Amino acid sequence: MARRGRAAGTVELPTVEEILSFVDARGGHATTREIARAFGISGAARVALRRRLNALRKAGHLGRPSRRRPRAGRGLPPVAVVEVADIDEDGELVGETAAAPGAAIRILVEFLEGPAPGVGDRLLARLERTEDGFIEAHPIRLLPKRAKEVVGVVERAPFGLVLRPTGRREDREHRITGGEAAPGELVRARLVHGRPLAVPEARIVERFGRIDDPRAITPAVAAQHGLPRVFPAAVLERAAQARPVSRRGRTDLTDLPLVTIDGADARDFDDAVWAAPDEDPANRGGYRLVVAIADVAHYVRPGDALDVEARERGNSVYFPDRAIPMLPEALSNELCSLKPDEERACLVADMRIDRRGRIRETRFLRGVMRSRARLTYEQVQAARDGDPDPMTERLWEPVLEPLFAVYGILRRARERRGSLDIELPERKVVFDDEGFPADVRPRPPLESHRLIEECMIAANVAVATALSEAKAPILYRVHDRPDPVKLEALAEYLERLGIPWSRTAKKPGDFTRMLEGLRGDPLYEAVAGFVLRAQAQAVYQPQNIGHFGLNLRCYTHFTSPIRRYSDLTVHRALIRVFGLGAGGERKPAEMAELEELGRRLSAAERRAMEAERDALQRFVALYMQRHADARFAGRITGVQYFGLFVTLEASGADGLVPVSTLGDDIYVYDERHHALVGRRTGESFGLGDRVEVSLVEIDLARGMMQFRIEAHEPARATRLARTAWQKSGPPRQAFRRRQARRR
Repeated sequence: MARRGRAAGTVELPTVEEILSFVDARGGHATTREIARAFGISGAARVALRRRLNALRKAGHLGRPSRRRPRAGRGLPPVAVVEVADIDEDGELVGETAAAPGAAIRILVEFLEGPAPGVGDRLLARLERTEDGFIEAHPIRLLPKRAKEVVGVVERAPFGLVLRPTGRREDREHRITGGEAAPGELVRARLVHGRPLAVPEARIVERFGRIDDPRAITPAVAAQHGLPRVFPAAVLERAAQARPVSRRGRTDLTDLPLVTIDGADARDFDDAVWAAPDEDPANRGGYRLVVAIADVAHYVRPGDALDVEARERGNSVYFPDRAIPMLPEALSNELCSLKPDEERACLVADMRIDRRGRIRETRFLRGVMRSRARLTYEQVQAARDGDPDPMTERLWEPVLEPLFAVYGILRRARERRGSLDIELPERKVVFDDEGFPADVRPRPPLESHRLIEECMIAANVAVATALSEAKAPILYRVHDRPDPVKLEALAEYLERLGIPWSRTAKKPGDFTRMLEGLRGDPLYEAVAGFVLRAQAQAVYQPQNIGHFGLNLRCYTHFTSPIRRYSDLTVHRALIRVFGLGAGGERKPAEMAELEELGRRLSAAERRAMEAERDALQRFVALYMQRHADARFAGRITGVQYFGLFVTLEASGADGLVPVSTLGDDIYVYDERHHALVGRRTGESFGLGDRVEVSLVEIDLARGMMQFRIEAHEPARATRLARTAWQKSGPPRQAFRRRQARRR
């Protein structure tokens, strides 16, 4: 059936009618190879034939070829995950899915945006069975690529060793086929991806230590979240070449008694402060506030090895027992750290603040400073409370007293402005001499901590305002308004509890005032958590939409360039705009570049927060293992149909109480009151309930615990749920009765 054209050696493509006739004669299906062979098409002409056939298939004139029919008699879900298993000779994608084992799925990618997927890629797709019994997948979106590595704990199984991932979203075990490890070890393994439905395999490439060894927790968590743990040699070499800064071309601030105030376990010091009453008669009652920040831009220049690595990391990550810094320690802990009695390069915001807390004027300087002292929050708070040590007693009148005075002005301005203040306890792990967690205790809220917070906010506002007025493109720190749907759910919940709240409340101060009214109430933490979950995520972006939580129109991050790359970019913009010397931007940043950088830094920040939370949970679990025989006081902080989440008061440990352990009643989830209610007895458990629990089970690999309730004291929400049961019966039955009445 070969067709020759007019010129010798050329091949003429078959007409549409000829193609359709041939396909009909073969029962309605034919591959490109079969059609090409039938019409004698070869070489470059085959490409043109494939285009013509694809056009016919898109138009619906031709069916799509498939090698195998699916198994008959199986139900087909409307949506499933499909993995690309093969690319046939026509260039068509053939997939497999667990929803239809043994079936070859034809993947239609014509309308999928972006590059075409390849073998091993996964898609969320809508499945349709065609009239001829084949299955077609209409892609909805391309899913993230499967991980190449996994961190887990080695466990023994009947057929050998398996790897159970430590990630809470990863439930699939992997059969270990290579590498050495013993049961109970935390390891990093490389995944071996076979066919989509094959048993997953893993080869061990790194061993961290036994699961009950505290030294193994942080490196394992870092590897699980893909955090870099070592610096490339070129980066370390560049950092080692750095030298102390000279005073040439800089403002000499060494006579200014600047001090650093940080946590006792702080590992780097990137901000120092000083304040004094303003001598300008036009600013009567006001203060001069100087915030000096480590001049990282002097050492990390755009495009050099240090810059590339810092940009990739995005931020430092702080674990209970160590840190993964954004910059090598030669900089982060040495030359850039504002250590006492050492001359250090700094970038300074010198602000004049009026008695109403408004920034009247700001000067930006590139200077050299010498910190007078490295103070801790606890030291400064003790001095504030009338119990100074020799250091703070000497510094109280010239340094600390003026700082508290300006803090008072800024704090009152914040209260008038109305910001979102949610006080949820932070936990600190205390280690013994052998490195085991000996205690987990809350960090007390201190005025000295708020003092530094207000000073840093003032500097951030001053910088953001100055660069905004100069129309310099920068990364702002923005916080959008809460999701209206979540606010509606919060309003309904508060109304049912009888907590005063207006559905028209839209300002951050409204949330703060409501929470202040609950101070000391058993429901405070539950409601505060609800409010927090209703908020948007703060992100970095070049479009300034303001900061809802702080109720500020213009805000950025400037005060922590040692540990946040975003702050370093703002330093460079400030240096360029105000002509402060070398190390600034070469030119204004492009908006598209800033948008992409903002997305990457926001993602890096979320990754760091998740890693820090995971590590804390595992250290807490290790601490709890040593106290497994005790009983613990706690509160119910979450309710779901499958059980209760309890947070312990002393350690902050979280655990699940499965609904199956609550008693011999059948418990129903009362969504209106966030409670579990017994169908027969009306026994109820809800948010804010005080409980005493015992530890039933602990998973050190994931930091997860299971509790059993030994004693129970209902709170307001639970009493309301029980009252509703007494009036209307179990929630589902009452729901059915309401539906029947409506009908």
